[in-house]
Amino acid sequence: MNTVLYIAAAVCGYLIAGFNPAIALSKAIYHRDIRECGSGNPGFTNFKRTFGNKWAWWVLVMDLSKAALVVGLFAWLFLVCMEDYQLGAAYTGIFAMLGHAYPALYGFKGGKGFLVCLSTMWVLDPRVGAIATALMVVLLLATKYMSLSTVVAMWSCPVTLHFFGASAAVIALAVCAVLFMTYRHKENFKRLIKGRESRFSFKS
Repeated sequence: MNTVLYIAAAVCGYLIAGFNPAIALSKAIYHRDIRECGSGNPGFTNFKRTFGNKWAWWVLVMDLSKAALVVGLFAWLFLVCMEDYQLGAAYTGIFAMLGHAYPALYGFKGGKGFLVCLSTMWVLDPRVGAIATALMVVLLLATKYMSLSTVVAMWSCPVTLHFFGASAAVIALAVCAVLFMTYRHKENFKRLIKGRESRFSFKS
């Protein structure tokens, strides 16, 4: 039974998070593929820079919601079947990030996984998600660099999970998730070093 649950969490996490609202909305509304615009990343920041605010915040909400839906569902199932809510959230979150980054639906070319990772942390432990979100906002207001703010903020999660008493397995999965997200931002850090990274603005 537990094996079936692990397989179902991996498959559903990958497939559901594989739906990319930035790609879907850019094609449906603007008849363009966001992956061929701006930085080429099919995520909230590039969508906002390319098309403005009108639909960008829907991308953010939909990315957060898809992850919360599947991660929350399997966290609950893990709680019922194995009495380990956090393990279910962290495990499913890893595959949700993989689905978001390498979606079969879109030729395995997807986003960087920050919003999926953040949503997973909120489901895993709202205190951890709240701290990461607050840290990201402070860093973003101070630096205006979305990539730097998100990656640094997410590295707080394994630390706060340890502080709040999460198991070693859950912390290890959180470290893997943040490492993966950091790797997906490698081009942003190259641009940061060269002084070419674009700054984020809340305005359209």
